[in-house]
Amino acid sequence: MGSCAQPEARRPVSQNSGSFVNASVSRNQELVAQQEAAIKAVIAKDTTATFTASENGFWYTKTVVDSTATYLPQFGDQLTFDYQIEDIYGNVIYPKQQISPRTYAMDQQELISGLRQGLKLMHQGESMILFLPSYTAFGYYGDDNKIGINYPLKVKVDLLSIDPQNKNESNN
Repeated sequence: MGSCAQPEARRPVSQNSGSFVNASVSRNQELVAQQEAAIKAVIAKDTTATFTASENGFWYTKTVVDSTATYLPQFGDQLTFDYQIEDIYGNVIYPKQQISPRTYAMDQQELISGLRQGLKLMHQGESMILFLPSYTAFGYYGDDNKIGINYPLKVKVDLLSIDPQNKNESNN
């Protein structure tokens, strides 16, 4: 005969104290600090450019500036750009000839966050150098090809054209 009493739930064998999460956070903070220090050291050696720290965690400088342009890329605009990916010391990983030109619908297609945010700071015809910590580049996974995990990058980008989604906008 069966009993009417409900069986008692099994208790977990071990309880998670959060130490793994805390250790992971600590490792990531240390990794970010190391990458930022390496990038800052490279930037400090460059006496020809002034780099700006973005609010999105990367550093940039415009190498070609169009002081008359006023239009910045907006959501849905079709951009055409050339770019080259290097390690932070200037060793080419993906040359411009291999990966350019690229068309991109602003904020509607996949693109590494640092490059996406950098493009938003550019006017048509401008060129920029970006230093991207790994969390704004290919992050923990790399690109499954030439870029390893947690790898900071230097990206040189030329914004060739902006085709505004709203045709009433100026393309200056």
